[in-house]
Amino acid sequence: MSITVILLWGLIIAGIVALIHYIGGARNAAQQSSGPARPEDVLAARLAHGEIDTEEYTRRVEILRGRR
Repeated sequence: MSITVILLWGLIIAGIVALIHYIGGARNAAQQSSGPARPEDVLAARLAHGEIDTEEYTRRVEILRGRR
């Protein structure tokens, strides 16, 4: 009987872990697919991450908006 109880608890714990993984995976997939769509949003994200400076950001936004 004790081996049956251990197997039952193992299945219950594995089911809970699988459910948490499935729910977390769906949430991560939704976050990845909702990335920045507009070029200006991409530039803003690059500026926020320090990949480009404000001068580069301003220059590229002006190019995108057709001001140059």
